[in-house]
Amino acid sequence: MDFTNPAPLSIPTMLFNLMIGLLLSILLAMYYARLGDSLSNRSKFAPILPLLTMITLLVISVVKSSLALSLGLVGALSIVRFRTAIKDPEELIFLFFAIAIGLGLGADQRIPTLIAFLVMMTYLLVRKIINKTLRLSPQDSLYLNISLPLQATSDKTAFDFINRLLGEELSSMDLRRFDTDGKEMRLVYYFKTRTAEALARIADRIHEQYSDAAISIVEQNNLLGG
Repeated sequence: MDFTNPAPLSIPTMLFNLMIGLLLSILLAMYYARLGDSLSNRSKFAPILPLLTMITLLVISVVKSSLALSLGLVGALSIVRFRTAIKDPEELIFLFFAIAIGLGLGADQRIPTLIAFLVMMTYLLVRKIINKTLRLSPQDSLYLNISLPLQATSDKTAFDFINRLLGEELSSMDLRRFDTDGKEMRLVYYFKTRTAEALARIADRIHEQYSDAAISIVEQNNLLGG
């Protein structure tokens, strides 16, 4: 067996696999952009999924016929370092999904890849429908920005009041920023809610306690942040 000369690569087969991979990855990207739960900028992240799938498919198609190329690929990848961390688990899952499509089609496993794609996409769609129908997960991803004057109270008193209030009205919350200069306290919370009534109650109770408080609520599903 000659390990140095790779077997000929079938261009029509590779093009056919690329077309299938492009179609599947576009469907994946459309789902992620429109129905994903990630807080990152999904509209900018989704278009890289088809490209990632096709790159993976090309690499596997080239190296699968040559042991020498396969070993060279292992050596090349061993020195690659990616410095950008993936903070959102959903982003990581969809990256692996796109890579898996490329791996499967690059290895000419079209039927198993198609079946696996249909099963996983069906699961994602059914889960989304069930969550929306039964309201198992909050629908809105919001940032609450609060600015409080501190002339008549201390930082701890105001902070305890806000945390207690949000704990009563919301099922979950996450403090993202805390700033104070002794005269004003600025708080930024990330939270999810199912009803607008809770937001109205929060604003009313804060203004009852601090009439000069400034409150803003921003929906940030498709903005980079979080």
